[in-house]
Amino acid sequence: MEQEFELIAKTFMGLEPVLAKELTQLGANNVEIGRRMVSFTGDKELMYRANFSLHTAIKILKPIRQFKAQSADDVYEEIKKTDWTEYLDNDRTFAVDSVVFSEEFRHSKFVSYKVKDAIVDQLRERTGKRPNISVTNPDLRLHIHIADVAPGNSECTLCLDSTGESLHRRGYRQESVDAPLNEVLAAGMILMTGWQGETDFIDPMCGSGTLLIEAALIARNMAPGLFRKEYAFEKWPDFDAELFDNIYNDDSQEREFDHHIYGYDIDMKAVNTARLNVKAAGLMSSITVEQQDFKDFQQPKEKSIIVTNPPYGERISTPDLLGTYRMIGERLKHQFIGGDAWILSYREECFEQIGLKPSLKIPVYNGSLECEFRKYQLFDGKLREFRFEGGVVKTDDEKRQMAEKHRFKKNREFKERITQQEENAEADIRSFTFHRHDLDERRNEFNGSKFGGERRRARFDHDDDDNRRERFGKREGDRRDRFDRRDDNRRERFDKHEGDRRGRFDKREDDRRGSNFSPKSDNRGGHERFNRQGNRGGKKPFSRGTRKSFNHDDED
Repeated sequence: MEQEFELIAKTFMGLEPVLAKELTQLGANNVEIGRRMVSFTGDKELMYRANFSLHTAIKILKPIRQFKAQSADDVYEEIKKTDWTEYLDNDRTFAVDSVVFSEEFRHSKFVSYKVKDAIVDQLRERTGKRPNISVTNPDLRLHIHIADVAPGNSECTLCLDSTGESLHRRGYRQESVDAPLNEVLAAGMILMTGWQGETDFIDPMCGSGTLLIEAALIARNMAPGLFRKEYAFEKWPDFDAELFDNIYNDDSQEREFDHHIYGYDIDMKAVNTARLNVKAAGLMSSITVEQQDFKDFQQPKEKSIIVTNPPYGERISTPDLLGTYRMIGERLKHQFIGGDAWILSYREECFEQIGLKPSLKIPVYNGSLECEFRKYQLFDGKLREFRFEGGVVKTDDEKRQMAEKHRFKKNREFKERITQQEENAEADIRSFTFHRHDLDERRNEFNGSKFGGERRRARFDHDDDDNRRERFGKREGDRRDRFDRRDDNRRERFDKHEGDRRGRFDKREDDRRGSNFSPKSDNRGGHERFNRQGNRGGKKPFSRGTRKSFNHDDED
């Protein structure tokens, strides 16, 4: 039996418990939750499966060295203690990524350079040749994490990156919309609801369809790695191609999905984008996307769950943000009786406009925004009557979660509350309110500072007004001449560049349609499975078995 080693799965803040549960179900040992990561132990097969099967992981890292350092020179010397000939030779390229939380090491790129220098110097001393660096497509990816454990003392962890490109890049997204939801976050949201495909699934504001596709993968227990072209571990010297082929072609855990997934959006462009992505994922038999405004939402015929991510005025604006949330609350209250609705949003006043009491609030980060994922249980009549009839508003687990201390950051601050109707469309120039700053007050503050005052005025007192006007006039004339010449040159270069760009764009569009949208395709949803047998940069290709059940439409 192969020996187990330590591994680290990175994820988003708030998804650590969900990822830990996934790892436990996958067979990982010694699972421990950390900050934006979960550590565990496993063998090579588990490392492959973690990359291929986890819905809520961003990267899988394999630690190879841990040490403490007080300076950049300490890092350099510790890195040189590793025998890099076990991982690299002069024909292989590498790249270093770093994450730093330290007073001593304030620049992550500087740390990356130090690690790179140590590796290059060691190999040059032993072989007489210098290995090459490749940022875009290296043969070996390294990751170093540095964090202070005491003043002047930092703990460093050097890892092999077994993933490569982030796992949120599933491979099915063909096109996108403004501010798309991250695939890992979308999967985490669905798993937090506890939904496994027992009912219909609805996203009434589906955008590019991320929640819909992730829901289908979870409902059918399909690995999100099915659509990826490659992983970083495939370039490691000890890569076991036969083992990974068996993992890739094993569909024994997939299951039938007897319900359906519905997506709606008011924007026809978003609807078409979602349909294209669903088709690329081969899930058209499980997902239906239609154009519909949320205000026209009607009571579903079958028992359903709603999970949605409405706009909250950060990257996407709406003419009446608070009115949109009032409409959401009204629709849920009158047209979703007997169902559970989960809503991800950011602004407290938006949640207030929904007008419903949540049974659960879960803090989760969407990018840099600390959002809340709230559950609303909808029932007919009054709460007292619902409880008298045996209805449960909060389960014991939900009560326990709500009672936990420090679930949210102390002194958590939402954005400034929206108080004026014309400010609802944040970032919308049609309703933007311009504010006049008190420039006189700020000018006085500047003059009173050590950079202003008498010293600043004295510099100009010796210039009389006539000399200043004369110099200004001469400079202004020269400036206008230079500007006119530059403007003519810019127009000429722009016209030439625009012609070239349009030609290249038309060619790329023809190639894309010709290669990806063949109407004769027999694969599910018209999606051609990635050719994993191609020659990669001159490296020896490896064989990949045929996944016979990939075409699920053949089951009908």
